Amino acid sequence: QVQLVESGGGLVQAGGSLRLSCAASGSFLRISTMGWYRQAPGKQRELVARITSGGTTNYVTSVKGRFTISRDNAKNTVYLQMNSLKPEDSAVYYCNAQVIRSITSTNDYWGQGTQVTVSS
Repeated sequence: QVQLVESGGGLVQAGGSLRLSCAASGSFLRISTMGWYRQAPGKQRELVARITSGGTTNYVTSVKGRFTISRDNAKNTVYLQMNSLKPEDSAVYYCNAQVIRSITSTNDYWGQGTQVTVSS
């Protein structure tokens, strides 16, 4: 079994910062790509940022220059540093990991979600 545990959400004023963390635990060989998604009320879940095991990153256009994704492979943890937050960044943020459990088994796992609310 693999678990992703998120932390770091909360309420912040526009222009402020938050740092999200997501730690993976359980039985697996290694983790491939890790990422952060978000879902606002009435909207579809969207990719915010992702990072490969080698450190290659991708961001949705709306957060480029404000958010930074990073990871600590030794700790199986991914981070999302969010600066210059805007009210439209408010959403439930979900961690995602592509977990390689064996030579023939790779599965997607999700965290429970953490609420980020940005007040204007």
